Amino acid sequence: MGKKLLLNNDHIPGINTYEVYRKNGGYASVEKAIKTMTPEAIVEEVKKSGLRGRGGAGFPTGMKWSFLAKPEGVARYIVCNADESEPGTFKDRYLMERIPHLLIEGMITSSFALGANTSYIYIRGEYFYVARILEQAIDEAYANGWLGKNILGSDYSLDLYVQVGAGAYICGEETALLESLEGKRGNPRIKPPFPAIAGLYGCPTVVNNVETIAAVVPIINNGGDEYAKVGIGKSTGTKLISASGHINKPGVYEIEMGITVEDFIYSDEWCGGIKNGKKLKAVVAGGSSVPILPADLILKTANGEPRLMSYESLADGGFATGTMLGSGGFIVMDETTSIVKNLWNFTRFYHHESCGQCSPCREGTGWMEKVLHKIIDGHGSLSDVDLLWDIQSKIEGKTICPLGDAAAWPVASAIRHFRAEFEDHVRNSKKVIDPKRLVSNAVY
Repeated sequence: MGKKLLLNNDHIPGINTYEVYRKNGGYASVEKAIKTMTPEAIVEEVKKSGLRGRGGAGFPTGMKWSFLAKPEGVARYIVCNADESEPGTFKDRYLMERIPHLLIEGMITSSFALGANTSYIYIRGEYFYVARILEQAIDEAYANGWLGKNILGSDYSLDLYVQVGAGAYICGEETALLESLEGKRGNPRIKPPFPAIAGLYGCPTVVNNVETIAAVVPIINNGGDEYAKVGIGKSTGTKLISASGHINKPGVYEIEMGITVEDFIYSDEWCGGIKNGKKLKAVVAGGSSVPILPADLILKTANGEPRLMSYESLADGGFATGTMLGSGGFIVMDETTSIVKNLWNFTRFYHHESCGQCSPCREGTGWMEKVLHKIIDGHGSLSDVDLLWDIQSKIEGKTICPLGDAAAWPVASAIRHFRAEFEDHVRNSKKVIDPKRLVSNAVY
């Protein structure tokens, strides 16, 4: 079995409660941090660990923390991004449901390191019941002296709040999240200034993912150098993977960075192989927004080397032959999967979730959905495949936030690797005449 740093106790009955969590070493990082370490020392340990943001971007966490401005007399905030809305991703939900105190502990330790006296967990609206679990854990932490005034008899105080969003994918983008947290419409902000300079209420702010914050606990308990020994290269530590699709054992797995993709898919320790003995066709490795790869490229790089579950290996070759680890939403597709229909489903999502602030995203996502709908219904032409390619190229890199890229990359990669399937769909699909959809078909 691989090493576990976050889910090593998730099997223990009652680990979601304070008493059981505390008996199994809970809140040790807070004691160590507040009693024996300076905030600067904590930041240094996180830097040593090589921890990278687990929400998708993979930016070095310690470096992000070091950017935080510290003007005299100005409040600082740390906000946990629990707006887990990326299709195919559910590992943060699992962590919050099963071990809520791990996130609370990470928030306290991280807040102390960054000098924040008020912190927030922003959670997606569909996770309303998970918010109640977190609020219960926070109440227990207050009751036992881990939150509130003068924690552990020190001069450090912290209040922690849970804020439930209204179910908008766009609020997973950190500046849109901050706008929503302030009670405004969740539109991304133009940067600079970055949140580290002017974030929540115009004050210096760090926004980190649930898994990132939770990983601070073993880093402080064991030391940054020990954490860095797990994993491979610049992909240190463990990673939570949400595995779904045509596999025998879907679920959330904590893996050591650097295992091979082939092992992850076929080993009984992880996904247990393709369901019903089918052949592997394609994989979306990091949530719906990352490029899809066919079986040959997800198992091996373009150079023939085994593809690893790491930031660098999955990205090897760029988008021509590689993809991204992203948020770890690992979706496996067998030989029966229609890439065209799958892409239409993704594109419908991004069209629906676009905030509409940037015209390339607002208009482009709608056009991609319409063109794919046209192809699916049997009204497409070969020129529509070229049109899709043209539309996505006019979205990528031309919007305020990454949602435009997230919508464009699946289209680009699907056409790049499966163009023949699109063309076959156009040639062989029967035209669908549904009176109920004549109005929508008229726009084609």
